[in-house]
Amino acid sequence: MHCVADFCLVPMGVDTVGVTKYIAECQRVLDKSGLSYQLHGYGTGVQGEYGAVMKVIEECHEAVHAMGCPRIATDIRIGTRTDKQGSLEAKVASVTDLLAKDKKPEEGSSSTESKEPELPTRDGPLA
Repeated sequence: MHCVADFCLVPMGVDTVGVTKYIAECQRVLDKSGLSYQLHGYGTGVQGEYGAVMKVIEECHEAVHAMGCPRIATDIRIGTRTDKQGSLEAKVASVTDLLAKDKKPEEGSSSTESKEPELPTRDGPLA
């Protein structure tokens, strides 16, 4: 069964608040897996067969523990569908396509500039 998952691996019990080196190691594990993935600010999206996705998340845990991290907390969201095969790109594209409709120039406008729709952003702390 194909799935799209988003996971946020949080190293705990390490002597620094910065966890970049641990997350970079997870990205190396993901790269070796051959699965499609996308890093973002607070986690990573990954897609593939359900078992392979779960296995690569397990391998990320193993790699981070091997770096000396004694404890890891991971949040995982997984989506599966039976009507079609989803993808990370399709999920983003469906939202950006809808937002692009909001930004279409008014009829008769002289603007011929074509721009890629931007993802919504929010300044300041997120709720």
